[in-house]
Amino acid sequence: MIEEKIQVQKWSPEQVAHVVGIAYKTVYNWIDQGWLDIQLPDLPDHGIRRHRAKEKRGTFNHGRSIEESPHKVETRQKFGHFEADTVFSGKRKGQAVATFVERKSRLTIVKRLHGRDSQSMTQAVLELASQLQDKLKTLTVDHGKEFANYQTIERQTGTQVYFAHAYSPHERGSNENRN
Repeated sequence: MIEEKIQVQKWSPEQVAHVVGIAYKTVYNWIDQGWLDIQLPDLPDHGIRRHRAKEKRGTFNHGRSIEESPHKVETRQKFGHFEADTVFSGKRKGQAVATFVERKSRLTIVKRLHGRDSQSMTQAVLELASQLQDKLKTLTVDHGKEFANYQTIERQTGTQVYFAHAYSPHERGSNENRN
């Protein structure tokens, strides 16, 4: 039944999984393990989603943990506590923007980056700090390489930078939802 839906009716594994009532990842696992007589070219997208480029720049494990952030950051009572991230363009390789979301007001500021590196992100944060003057109190980020210059940001702005735990996007939920 699954093979017919995919090969003849050109359904995606996601559609089949939904109708059958199983996780779509299970269908892909069955294909990978050879339990279904389906090849990648049989899939509607020819398996393209399986081979998308993965992030190769890596991460780093330094900096102040989000656990050390002041309680007032979590309660969203005061303005000035921002979450930041980078969004990479899917259309033009190398294009990226920095997104900053203030936790209390949900004010969203987007800045185009000149590159996908830490120097570009540092420049964007320094510009933001200059524009907000003393209103930028804390910055919560992930462990992406673009935040490797966090010490420069702290030194030049006086803003404390906190790092969310790895694989915990919910710790910067306002920013993730906006992105």
